[in-house]
Amino acid sequence: MKKDNDIFNPVFKDLHQKIKKSRESAQEPRHEPLEKKNAKDMEHSLFQEEMSNVIPLPKDKEKIVKAPGANLRPTHPAPDDKREVMAHLRGLIKGDYELDISFSDEYMAGSVKGLDRKIMKRLKRGEFPVKDHVDLHGLTKPEAEARVKEFLVQSHKMGHRCVLIVHGRGLNSPDSFPVLKEGLPVWLNRGPVKKIVLAFSTARPYDGGTGAIYVLLRKR
Repeated sequence: MKKDNDIFNPVFKDLHQKIKKSRESAQEPRHEPLEKKNAKDMEHSLFQEEMSNVIPLPKDKEKIVKAPGANLRPTHPAPDDKREVMAHLRGLIKGDYELDISFSDEYMAGSVKGLDRKIMKRLKRGEFPVKDHVDLHGLTKPEAEARVKEFLVQSHKMGHRCVLIVHGRGLNSPDSFPVLKEGLPVWLNRGPVKKIVLAFSTARPYDGGTGAIYVLLRKR
């Protein structure tokens, strides 16, 4: 006959021993893989080597650098084409320059002091024949100024009296501000150009209207 303890399924015969071994294995400390441990040791060694020549700051010289505030502004304002042009125009109107200037959003004109009024009226009416023209569309402000200078000097050398400068209305400029148009009175009053320009005026509609100016040059 079978004993009482033999009535169970043989599958459970070694169950007690298996549970004991499982508990002993769980209590054993687990170690990191050898490769991972070596990598950490190497990283630590490299860090210590790189920092070997670093000298810590004395405690009394340690400073806490504050992050800049969101409202922090530069000590000097950024360059502003509009501000620069308007400053020059104020100088022109106040008489700081040689040309007498009249200026508005749509119209501008200027002439050297003492110019005969009849000559200025003829220029405004478009009665002087235009001998040549230059178009400033697509140029930056520095490029346009250089082009105007070159064009006027060359026109004067060729003996032209009246020429046309097409500056546009500034519709494609930031904030629709006509940088080239506003800059022209300044450019005509400095450098070699101011010695050869007698007057300028907004062109008649058939010559470009508020997007162009006539420039009257001195005789050679």
